[in-house]
Amino acid sequence: MRGQILSRLEEAIEESGTLSPREQAQLAGKLKTKPAFNRVLRTTAAGKLRVDRAAVAKDAHLDGKYLFRTSDESLSAAIAEGYKALYQAERGWRDLKTVQVHLRPVHHRKDSRAQAHVQLCWLALLVMRAAELACDDTWRNLRNELDRMHLVTFATTEGTVSQRTELTAGQHSILRALELPEPPRYYNFSPASA
Repeated sequence: MRGQILSRLEEAIEESGTLSPREQAQLAGKLKTKPAFNRVLRTTAAGKLRVDRAAVAKDAHLDGKYLFRTSDESLSAAIAEGYKALYQAERGWRDLKTVQVHLRPVHHRKDSRAQAHVQLCWLALLVMRAAELACDDTWRNLRNELDRMHLVTFATTEGTVSQRTELTAGQHSILRALELPEPPRYYNFSPASA
């Protein structure tokens, strides 16, 4: 994520040297409204916009570390692991409720249906996490890449045929990582009636 943030920031300030001081200040103000940019953006004494490499290095030093603050000194590191697991569980539920799975509120009248709904949600989350681990990417990126695959139906005088679009390199790598076969190229060929 840091690499993406830095590349976007560098792209945004690339032409800033050609701007007037007022325009540079306006650009700096606009960029500093975004917390991700504000942490690593600095303005030189001459008013030029630059990436703060020291702040980037400081952020990189904290990668993979969690801060757990408590006044109870008797707690062990296992407590921090529990909070980390809680964060991951909350992230999973947040993913299920948002656009990741397109889950809407469903009202059940029977306990068995509510339990089945929870189990299906848990199964969807399990599939998402397994795909993320196998592909080493986020579910959002995987879904966006696979959403580019379409099935198109052609109707001609000879009949109808449904054809899948060509797979992109990203789609090939996802299917390979998940050990899934490539979907068939053609579906439902129906010759025209004579």
